[in-house]
Amino acid sequence: MLTAATKKIVDYYGLTKPGVMSLLLFTTFTAMMMAAGGLPSWRLALLTLLGGALASASSASINMYFDRDIDAQMKRTKTRPIPSGRVAPRDALVFGIALGVLAFAELALTVNVLAAALSVAGILYYVFIYTVWLKRTTPQNIVIGGAAGSVPPLVGWAAVTGHVGLTALLLFAVVFVWTPPHFWALALLKKDEYRRVGIPMLPAVYGDDVTKRQILIYTIVLAALTLVFVPLHLMGVIYLASAILLDAVFFAFAIWVVRTGSPKSEGLMYRFSMLYLALLFVAMAIDRFGHGVSGS
Repeated sequence: MLTAATKKIVDYYGLTKPGVMSLLLFTTFTAMMMAAGGLPSWRLALLTLLGGALASASSASINMYFDRDIDAQMKRTKTRPIPSGRVAPRDALVFGIALGVLAFAELALTVNVLAAALSVAGILYYVFIYTVWLKRTTPQNIVIGGAAGSVPPLVGWAAVTGHVGLTALLLFAVVFVWTPPHFWALALLKKDEYRRVGIPMLPAVYGDDVTKRQILIYTIVLAALTLVFVPLHLMGVIYLASAILLDAVFFAFAIWVVRTGSPKSEGLMYRFSMLYLALLFVAMAIDRFGHGVSGS
């Protein structure tokens, strides 16, 4: 049986949304590989990922503090540490703020100030722009708020190069455009819960048909954006072939959702979208192997 101390550690770990964190850290590390043209030094990688983990955990914990009222009313979130009563709201807030301070200090002292500043900007954007403001006021919440989840590649790039170049900005754009169709597939499944708790997610406000059209539009824009890397000479043939294949599959899932609107199609598109982003970044890292850059 777990001791009381172990249970408390598990509860605080739950505040950090480890599933979300893993994808954010993956895009951070693969961006580092792109910038380095291979594997960055193990020390730099570990220190950057540690800072990224602290920043992600900070954002998640503070997000749970502000969302504790709606989390308590939704089936998929009511067992989280705060609504279930396992962690006091004030303790979660203090924990999140402390993690954010640690993230900035660790990155500034061991990596560079730019990477630290970008991480903190991501925390502040996610907490105040998305969680506190947009999430409860506009159906475009996930569109504008998606910028927060797009910051990790910038952090990874800045950690290696000390600046943010064109490739890094395009990586930011890819994650930014990927976020709406990724999340809306889940929102279609949970629209009744969002409607019940008063969160204006797109399908809860405008219905399934509008959401499906938006998923298809963003999927097409995403595919076009992923191909821009090639004519700009930022990626090569390996990446091009991979991107075309992944975009085709992603588009097929979007068409499936548009035509059927079944829970199965929406759930599978949501899950595949995470694999899509991971494989796309892997293809970029492989394509750039041996071709690290200092300016782009």
